[in-house]
Amino acid sequence: MSFPSTLTEAMSPTAEPKSDLLAKLSEVDRSMKVLGVFFTVCGLLWLMAGTLFALVASIKMHNVDFLGDSEFWTWGRVRSAHLNAMIYGWAFNVSFAVAPWIMARLCRTRVRFTNIFLFGGIFWNIGVVIGVYGILAGHKVGVEWLEFPAYVTPILALAFAFIGVWVILLFRWRQTGHVYVSQWYFLAAFFWLPWLYAMAQIMIVHEPARGVVQSLTNWWFAHNVLGLWLTPIAVGAAYYLIPKVLGRPIYSYYLSVIGFWALALFYNWAGVHHLIGGPVPAWVISAGTVASVMMVIPVIVVAINHHMTVVGLHREGWASPTIRFVVFGAINYTAVSLLGSAMALRSVNEITHFTHFTVSHSHHGVYSFFTMIMFGGIYYMLPRLLNREWPSAMLISLHWWTTAVGVTLMVIVLAIGGFIQGLQLNAIDPETETAAFEFLEVMRATIPYMVMRSLTGVLITIGHVAFFINIIWMLSRRAADGSESKPTLLTPGA
Repeated sequence: MSFPSTLTEAMSPTAEPKSDLLAKLSEVDRSMKVLGVFFTVCGLLWLMAGTLFALVASIKMHNVDFLGDSEFWTWGRVRSAHLNAMIYGWAFNVSFAVAPWIMARLCRTRVRFTNIFLFGGIFWNIGVVIGVYGILAGHKVGVEWLEFPAYVTPILALAFAFIGVWVILLFRWRQTGHVYVSQWYFLAAFFWLPWLYAMAQIMIVHEPARGVVQSLTNWWFAHNVLGLWLTPIAVGAAYYLIPKVLGRPIYSYYLSVIGFWALALFYNWAGVHHLIGGPVPAWVISAGTVASVMMVIPVIVVAINHHMTVVGLHREGWASPTIRFVVFGAINYTAVSLLGSAMALRSVNEITHFTHFTVSHSHHGVYSFFTMIMFGGIYYMLPRLLNREWPSAMLISLHWWTTAVGVTLMVIVLAIGGFIQGLQLNAIDPETETAAFEFLEVMRATIPYMVMRSLTGVLITIGHVAFFINIIWMLSRRAADGSESKPTLLTPGA
């Protein structure tokens, strides 16, 4: 077997020798079929459950009597159930599906000991079911992103131990002499998450630290789950899918190196800016602000790499379901990260904090960036695992337009409403030198934006239903007869 002669070739998924490549990839796909389908279906079910919780929580923001007769459906419980179902249910399951599959393909090795991974996945989803039920039953921990009851922690920890060890072993069994940039991101994510989760659970839930250390730990964990788990998974997937689908090497290996190490260096410090104005040492806030601003470096680097890889092939990309979703997510990674750096500045933070602007920012990162790239990954992965194409291009197109338009409108609506909310909360009457607006007056002014949020949520729900139907339909179809089938395209004649 011959190996690439340059670093640029080594980092490109399209630069593999052609001999026996298709046979190796087919073997990898067959060995990953059960795992890929299992985690995709589990993620899909949690996506639908999380969507239901999201709609209920959103409607309650402007109609407090909606489902008000049941304590299970109070806003505090259903909102936390939504958040945890989407993060630990949808986001983690789809990460367990897409990232190991890409890792296995880049390692060029048949997947072994799948029962270990499957065992971990079953335990993970049992833990999430117990955790979501515990939240709805009123047993939740009052810390954002860690709301699952304490008795769920051992289940999730054991499950991730099996999954994480399996991924590391998979990398150990690789048949290639080089490491792709996507593998860097995936390996880092699977090393970073146990450290983040263990420290947060110990210092907040099981052996609570004192005073403001708990709040520091909370925001350190919440921010880094996005930055050191979801972000590496999504960016690593984009680094694989964009050149793979377009048949073009990634623009610059050297930029990818800078982007990876800058992310690893700076993101761990970010997130503390959420505590600006709190009883936290000033140097901690300043360090977090500097790190958040320095995140501009990896973001711009990744943006250049992705954009320059796609440039000139926009027509081909628009025809591909995978590229539509992945490029949309990549663009929003740039936008949400730059906005996050701006929000770390004290002059901006004093307006946007404690408002719906922060909620907009969360949806922008977790959905517009991460989830959209994962949608693209599933659209590329499932046909290869199942040896069949998507049954309906129309459902894919419906999914694309409703989610892309829906989440964009939601982010914009919440950002505008939150910014106005922040200005009103900070406004001072020059004559009386007291608040210019009463608190309830400010809250009432946000109701139109909450109604629009619910309407955009309905639009996104339509997309999720289309996605659900397409996957179930695809799973019920017969495999291809061995002849090569054309990929599902969204632009006729492309």
